[in-house]
Amino acid sequence: MNIALVTGSAGLIGSESVAFFSDKFDLVVGIDNNMRQYFFGADGSTEWNRNRLEEAYSNYAHRPADIREVSQLEPIFQEFGADIKLIVHTAAQPSHDWAAREPFTDFSVNANGTLNLLEMTRQHCPEAVFIFTSTNKVYGDNPNFLPLVETETRWEIDQNHPYFENGIDEFMSIDHTKHSLFGASKVAADVLVQEYGRYFGIKTAIFRGGCLTGPNHSGAQLHGFLSYLMKCAITGNQYTIFGYKGKQVRDNIHSYDLVNMFWHFYQDPRPGEVYNAGGGRYANCSMLEGIALCEEISGNKMNYTYSETNRIGDHIWYISDLSKFKAHYPGWNWTFDLKQTLVQIHDSMAARLGQHA
Repeated sequence: MNIALVTGSAGLIGSESVAFFSDKFDLVVGIDNNMRQYFFGADGSTEWNRNRLEEAYSNYAHRPADIREVSQLEPIFQEFGADIKLIVHTAAQPSHDWAAREPFTDFSVNANGTLNLLEMTRQHCPEAVFIFTSTNKVYGDNPNFLPLVETETRWEIDQNHPYFENGIDEFMSIDHTKHSLFGASKVAADVLVQEYGRYFGIKTAIFRGGCLTGPNHSGAQLHGFLSYLMKCAITGNQYTIFGYKGKQVRDNIHSYDLVNMFWHFYQDPRPGEVYNAGGGRYANCSMLEGIALCEEISGNKMNYTYSETNRIGDHIWYISDLSKFKAHYPGWNWTFDLKQTLVQIHDSMAARLGQHA
């Protein structure tokens, strides 16, 4: 039997992975204990998505285990053993701001939880491919020291800089920089996953995501940029822009396109590799540009305020360079641009909120 195991399976990337791999594996085992509700309250609950998965995919088996506890993980790995061919690890505490509230919780989920999963893989299914969703926050605030130019609606990098054409590559330093505690815990996990690939030969891959997005995101104020932005556009709830005149730039990759990157890697793994993963020059926007698109798609004028206080460690301009991944896997490309993604988010969210799409 071929089994894919997905952590954070009711979250955005986890649920996309379940859907994507359901017809490629005999069984997809999901691990998710809905800690997102603990992090972000009712807005962040993924219970609706777990229910959707269990109804939609007959070969999906849910396990509400806590990745911080080996005692809860080990029975799952013992049950399925070497039949586990793929592990997609998406479970995380994903917010800068929240991490500072509970550093022990943040680190135990992001770093210790990742170590637990790596060690369970090494002990029970060492031939499996292990894919880790890291973050561009491992680069800390180093991107903020690039030569940036202010335009009417965004910050942009100087056109003479090597990063102008394609964005930031994997060789940007992750050292000597302010990460936020979230970024630091993800650095620890990121380096652990690299090490299990390079030291033990496990078929690991690290994907350093920009803004990961899509219609199944449980967006909340502290995490889920486009999803929460669209939720505010639909409901009329107040949205707050934090600093940088609302011109800070994010690239955005649809959850399907990211999971398709995982699939390409799975078919031809390169142990210990690190890839930037985002919308690149294909799909990016500033906060102001994102607000304008949400207003256009929803037909509503957004209710937003501005705070001069930016989030600690926040990026002023970040666009991912995917050249390395595309060179290794030339069959991959983006399928959803920014507007297509936002339309999907709008229609899905409007339906969940019981409003006309």
